[in-house]
Amino acid sequence: MNVRKLLLASVCVLALSCGPRKVAAPVSHTRAFPAAEVPMMITEPSERMAWLGEHFWDRYTATDSLYYSDSVTVNGVTLEDLEKQVGIFVTLLEQGAPEDGSRAMENLYMRMVAFQSAFTQANLLPELTGLVSRYFYDPNSPVRSEELYLPFVQGLAGCPLITSLDRERYAREARLCALNRPGTRAADFTFVDTAGRRRTLHGIQAHLTLLVFGNPDCHACKELQEALEGSEELSGAIASGELKVVDIYIDEDVEAWKEHIPEYPASWINGYDPGFVIRTDLLYNVRALPSLYLLSADKTVLLKDATTEQFFAALGL
Repeated sequence: MNVRKLLLASVCVLALSCGPRKVAAPVSHTRAFPAAEVPMMITEPSERMAWLGEHFWDRYTATDSLYYSDSVTVNGVTLEDLEKQVGIFVTLLEQGAPEDGSRAMENLYMRMVAFQSAFTQANLLPELTGLVSRYFYDPNSPVRSEELYLPFVQGLAGCPLITSLDRERYAREARLCALNRPGTRAADFTFVDTAGRRRTLHGIQAHLTLLVFGNPDCHACKELQEALEGSEELSGAIASGELKVVDIYIDEDVEAWKEHIPEYPASWINGYDPGFVIRTDLLYNVRALPSLYLLSADKTVLLKDATTEQFFAALGL
């Protein structure tokens, strides 16, 4: 276990052992979310953004007082407002540097656990964890990011404030999020193309490769195909060989896939996983279709499980 994981896993233990837990009478009224205020001496925009991300939750999770909580209120803030703040937080992290985002997620986890340890009657940990999971990890979230979710879920995997079953679930999510991270080389695999030839992902020669895990019956996959074909810039890049689209079918009904071969663009490389190892061996964490990976010439991951919008933005389109 590396130093970061050890720190995250031990936060709960430290919080529980550093003095008695507080049993406080909560302030009865609701309040607006207490926003963080960037110190005036920090003037550089990127530094202000990094500071705000890291300290976004500090005032809300302060342990000097406890506010009312019920089914629609969390530490004095309505669930509606809290969800809005999570959305703002996501947008903030998306605009900053990856390392700043990871640090902000670590701080969120540690402050959340410290608060819950201080006020055991509060509902902050389950409610905030649920919102973070929905925004950062739900496969249908348009702002999902396994890379940002990873440090948060690594902490949960070792947190004694939750059940052992929940810790096991979060540990599995952490393992899946750690697969094929941006900056690492994508896992290689063998596939069979429409001509019956066995090929490998790493054997594809192109400046950029868009790896797509899709299904011919997937409506969103068809929308992706239409979006790619509708872009003159991408069509030109594909025609020149600068960008290659590798669409892989990973389900078991190969005969059904073969029936749809004529529907795929001839300029794409289409194939299926003959041994079904991509799912069974967890080479990739494919949770929804289509799942997009943008790879460099040496198959380094540039984008992981990206949305179509994120893919187009990465190419400046």
